[in-house]
Amino acid sequence: MTTDEKEREESAEADESVATESAALAKVGKADDAPVAAEGDESVAPAQLGERRFVYAAYFGGAIIVAFLMTKLIHGVWLKLATLKPQVGEPRDDILIILSAGVGAAAAVYYWRRTRARQLAEEVAQELSKVTWPTKQEVTNSTTVVIVTTAVATVFFALMDRFWSFITNFVYGI
Repeated sequence: MTTDEKEREESAEADESVATESAALAKVGKADDAPVAAEGDESVAPAQLGERRFVYAAYFGGAIIVAFLMTKLIHGVWLKLATLKPQVGEPRDDILIILSAGVGAAAAVYYWRRTRARQLAEEVAQELSKVTWPTKQEVTNSTTVVIVTTAVATVFFALMDRFWSFITNFVYGI
């Protein structure tokens, strides 16, 4: 066997193994009805983490919300203490933010470790990944239909109100 033949055979085996791995990853990582992006097609978002990326984002957002609320709570408590004891002074924002971020991170870790909470979040993310979201054109068209329908209904009911007001005034002689 010549060197060229060996190289072609090895290349064919490598291509076959890559195709097999890609098929296996496609089965594991995607739903059967998930769109497959063609080469160079940027319309389909990469789903490296699958639905779990939404779960991570939700936990991160929850931690930020808890940290924000803790900042407001601690600041309020600090100001309340300042009215009771005048020498307390203003809260230091650097300590306040670090403390609140720690509480937010602790809350996120706590709920991440709770299997039931994480399982619920992952189920919600899986269901949301199955939703067919409308395109920009569909949203624009639907919004236009709603606005036009609302305007027509408003004009219709305003005219009906004027008409019945005229009839009522005519009947009662007002």
